[in-house]
Amino acid sequence: MIEEGRSKRGAGGNVRRRRPRGFNSRRDFLVLACAGLACGLLSGLFGIGGGTIIVPALVWLGLSQRHAAATSLAAIVPTSVSGVISYATEGNVNWIAAILLVIGVIAGSQIGSLLLNRLPEVALRWIWVVFLIFVIIQQLVFIPQREGHLVLHFWSGVFLMLLGVVVGSIAGILGIGGGAIMMPALSFLFGASDLMARGTSLLVMFPGAISGSIANWKRGIVHLKSGVIIGVCAMVTAPLGTLIAGLISPRVGSLLFAAWLALLAVRGAWTAIKVTSAVHHS
Repeated sequence: MIEEGRSKRGAGGNVRRRRPRGFNSRRDFLVLACAGLACGLLSGLFGIGGGTIIVPALVWLGLSQRHAAATSLAAIVPTSVSGVISYATEGNVNWIAAILLVIGVIAGSQIGSLLLNRLPEVALRWIWVVFLIFVIIQQLVFIPQREGHLVLHFWSGVFLMLLGVVVGSIAGILGIGGGAIMMPALSFLFGASDLMARGTSLLVMFPGAISGSIANWKRGIVHLKSGVIIGVCAMVTAPLGTLIAGLISPRVGSLLFAAWLALLAVRGAWTAIKVTSAVHHS
């Protein structure tokens, strides 16, 4: 089981945080590696960072929602690099839109990191469930287009930066890359094709994940070794996910994504109910 760091009182009565110690068994390593391989596949397929896999896996290994979210964000750094390279080679990345989004995401990730460190565990659990339900509904209602085009002008640039702030804040709280928000927003609000939206969202995740991870590291809530294992394994399978994304229709991709999130939402809701019940009876 992964062990979390504990606070230690030093000389003068000051509390010093110890860094999380990471995995400590072969089983932990195998779970992290499998989570990374699955994360890379879904990252390339759906244009997400993979936090929807990483966070539940880390919680199952014994981490709190807070530590799992922080570690997930660190794992998304290498994952997003592999995915965006695969999309960029096919010309499915809008670099200008990505830069505008990054400006907002970097600011928003600091807000998210601050909230992650202050919100109670129960709140984090229910925010995760509500987020999953929102994305499921969006995937079922909205059908992305394969031939869409993202048109940039002054106001669209402003809204892209504002979208980045929202994405960065939510990503920092939940430990996700933010692709589940950016990808549909780029298609629905800005007219981008499904492949362009996925490639661009993966590019934006990279600086946002770095910014949020640095802030989380300073607060002592990142299991860096676990995050590196997941991220490296994800880099192996992300190109395969990208290949599959180009072979299936946008509608099929949306339905597959919604089905996966529905499974996570049911599990997340059950866990949140148990945590809430335990808090009320304590």
